[in-house]
Amino acid sequence: MIAIFDDAATIAHACAFEVALAQAQAAHGLIPAAVAEAIAKGVSQARIDPTVLADAAALAGTLAIPLVEHLRGALSGEPRRALHRGATSQDVADSVMMMQVRAALPLVARDGRRMVAALAALAATHRATPAIGRTLLQDAIPVAFGLRLAQAAAGIDEALDQLEEAVERHALIQFGGAAGTRAGSGGQGAAVAAHMAQALGLMAGAPWHARRTGVASIGASIGILIGALGKLARDVSLLAQNGVGEAREPAIAGRGGSSAMAHKRNPTGCQVALSAAIRAPGLVASLLAGMPQEQERGLGGWQAEGPVLAELFLLASGSAAAMAVVAEGLDIDGVSVARNLASAGMGDDLGESAAIIAELLGFEGN
Repeated sequence: MIAIFDDAATIAHACAFEVALAQAQAAHGLIPAAVAEAIAKGVSQARIDPTVLADAAALAGTLAIPLVEHLRGALSGEPRRALHRGATSQDVADSVMMMQVRAALPLVARDGRRMVAALAALAATHRATPAIGRTLLQDAIPVAFGLRLAQAAAGIDEALDQLEEAVERHALIQFGGAAGTRAGSGGQGAAVAAHMAQALGLMAGAPWHARRTGVASIGASIGILIGALGKLARDVSLLAQNGVGEAREPAIAGRGGSSAMAHKRNPTGCQVALSAAIRAPGLVASLLAGMPQEQERGLGGWQAEGPVLAELFLLASGSAAAMAVVAEGLDIDGVSVARNLASAGMGDDLGESAAIIAELLGFEGN
């Protein structure tokens, strides 16, 4: 996940944007095909030092300015003049951000779906296992042990669906030019944008420089997923307490130990997920705070979004990977489950637990 958002990937995506722009403009008659070919060749041969570019970007306020200047240094004549024509720095930044979002999604979804499958299997196994349910952190009435697992699976599954839908809808090409009018595109701006979108693996759409609902939607969806993962982590860590002992993380050499107490088996996967869940809301709030962007292109708002989205994806990825291991190896102690239920003295009426599990997970019957 780190590699998707690192300097090398960011520069590679930005270069791909410039090549796609030239090729799209050539396809629609705005520049000669030979010029686009020369731009593609020159960009591919450019040698870029991320450290030097980072210093220049900090001075310029955006990556695109020093990058385009550097790439123009590798070109001459008409290709040099045609590079970046009709685009603005935010077109590059936003498009790169969405390319990174699309690349990051499958990594998060892979571990998330692993977790849902593992929890669903455990929920089915324990759909009739009586356990004490707890409300407000106190013993309440019996539930099927599988019901809490099914609820966790359904919550994570819903959050993954929402994230995938948000990315599918909002990971758009950004191509609007200086003030979002596509000036200088000879009436071919929409066609050029669509051509670029296809080349870069993005959706086509109108410019969205100061309309940040898509970014906020993607960020909020990641935050919801991190929260759903945190819910599972919270419950597993409570069940793993010494006095409860109903479920524990899998025993893995070198994991969950204590530097001072050799007997301990700490829920470190849950720790990762809960730490992520604590950090995510503040990051999502940053994206929401940036929504009222000024007029046609804002100051400070969109520039803040890329690092925030990157951090949210890193947190989600780490949380999903940690909790997938927990779900796939969850150690359920049936003796402790039965003991705690008996101790509560609330009988064993599970209500409609099995039917609700079936409804949550799409099983047939109960």
